[in-house]
Amino acid sequence: MADSNMGKRPAGSGFNGTRKKGGRGHGPGGKMMPGEKAKDFKGTMKKLMGYLAPHKFALIAVFIFAIASTVFNIISPTILGNATDKVVEGLMSGTGIDFTGLFHILMVLLGMYGLCLLFGALQGWIMADVSQTVIYELRDAMSKKLDRLPLKYFDRQTHGEIQSRMVNDIETVNQTLSLSLTQMITSFTTIIGILIMMLRISVIMTVTALVVLPLSMLVIKLVVSRSQGHFKNQQKYLGYVNGHVEEMYTGHDIVKAFNREKESREVFDAYNDKLCESGWKSQFLSGIMMPVTMLIGNLAYVAVCLLGGYLAINGKVSIGDIQAFIQYVRSFNQPISQVANVANQLQSTAAAAERVFELLEEEEEVDLEKTPVCQIAPEEVRGKVAFDHVSFGYDADETVINDFSFTAEPGQRVAIVGPTGAGKTTIVKLLMRFYELNGGCIRVDDHDIRDFSRADLRQMFGMVLQDTWLNSGTIRENIRYGRRDATDEEVEAAAKAAHIDHFIRTQPKGYDMEINEEANNISQGQKQLLTIARALLADTPIMILDEATSSVDTRTEALIQKAMATLMQGRTSFIIAHRLSTIKDADHILVMNHGDIIEQGTHESLLAQNGFYTNLYNSQFAE
Repeated sequence: MADSNMGKRPAGSGFNGTRKKGGRGHGPGGKMMPGEKAKDFKGTMKKLMGYLAPHKFALIAVFIFAIASTVFNIISPTILGNATDKVVEGLMSGTGIDFTGLFHILMVLLGMYGLCLLFGALQGWIMADVSQTVIYELRDAMSKKLDRLPLKYFDRQTHGEIQSRMVNDIETVNQTLSLSLTQMITSFTTIIGILIMMLRISVIMTVTALVVLPLSMLVIKLVVSRSQGHFKNQQKYLGYVNGHVEEMYTGHDIVKAFNREKESREVFDAYNDKLCESGWKSQFLSGIMMPVTMLIGNLAYVAVCLLGGYLAINGKVSIGDIQAFIQYVRSFNQPISQVANVANQLQSTAAAAERVFELLEEEEEVDLEKTPVCQIAPEEVRGKVAFDHVSFGYDADETVINDFSFTAEPGQRVAIVGPTGAGKTTIVKLLMRFYELNGGCIRVDDHDIRDFSRADLRQMFGMVLQDTWLNSGTIRENIRYGRRDATDEEVEAAAKAAHIDHFIRTQPKGYDMEINEEANNISQGQKQLLTIARALLADTPIMILDEATSSVDTRTEALIQKAMATLMQGRTSFIIAHRLSTIKDADHILVMNHGDIIEQGTHESLLAQNGFYTNLYNSQFAE
């Protein structure tokens, strides 16, 4: 039962705009830029199609309904043209309008509109179900994958990068599945259908209408090429503004303490000016695309009207056909623009899906599917821990722990001390198998820790860290995180043992007080006491205390030390400390430096050696 933030890299960043990048050429926080392309478009789309394969019958139905809806929509102008011809025929012949025939035509038209709506609604409903199912499966697979990834993966990834894959990239894929695929089908069907209907009415009018098409596509290409760079800058500076605001908000007390408000405003103004400039240019360029394409379309519209009038006078086409043709010309540009947009969207989707699949294909922790050799209940663990010639490095070419050997007997209190970077916390990470050893082995009760399942192994440990971690929720829920089945009485008993019960009861809602998302509505010392209560509630055979009392005052520290002494009775305990005054009563002290044990013994024996430990101790108490 680990109360742990170990191995996680902080998401924070420097002030005044200095911040961690999302990595791999993406925008701030790992956010993908518009128009970004996948490295392997075909391979990525093939993998995505693999998730759609189980829904092939539903997709076939969507395809049929989309085509049917589009076909009915395409035929409708021709039927409306027949109605117009019926009216013109009656007026021109002098016999009057055939209202019965006109009514039948209008009923057919109404029925086609109804079928168009029905098929459109059906394909939208089915596609929404398919897309949400696939996205659910992807999110579920990513969530499970994150639980199976080794801690070293999180060491090399920023929080923003992982969140971007889980949220932004998944949502990009979702938008394509739910909207773009059906839009692609309907757009292609519409283009082909309109061309067929236009050619059926008049070949020469169709050629006239299509003459302006290359000009329209050229304008779209020019505008998109000019605006895309501004859109990228807009996204980039939007990320900078968001990051700067977040940094200034979370560190507002530091900003005020160092009188850096002016510098903060200057940085924000610089980012905001760039965002405003790029946003104005991108919106202006994208905004003029529609008026320009409409102008070009109107030229085609005028040419068709003039030519259609000439052909109608010469009896080559009917007035109803001209009306239908004009509707087709009006409708022709829209699906072409949609196809161009969907093609661009597919590029972004492939890039987003590729990032999702990269995470899903990351190397997992070893032996996850292996049947554990040892299955010992936590209450049966005696607590003997042995390190046998352990060596380890976070990188293959940089060893942190060289040749570490030590045995902690059941119930022994072992303190690990040494300068920063000596390898103290690394020893604990290896003990809980957050990382795999490069050499040697670690044993619990004479069993190699690799013979346990990770869940069983970590249930043997309670942990309190210097960096406290509390989630949003009540105080009771945060303490109960140590043991989910604990009763309210057990939760309160743990709080009393951690000397936090009195503080809790002074709050308006007591144990039901809500801790906010950033846990900044309680002090650092109170947060530390709550994590200690959580570890007390876990009641594990082995305890790990990493600077557990560093954030509390001297009086509270004394009370906690007394409670910890009671807690550690009969339990093997590893105490990592910089303040050597807190580990005087340890049964055994390991002094580490550069990944090796350089001295060991009790507090008194180490002082008597007058060596490295003595220098450390004296440096903390020198006048």
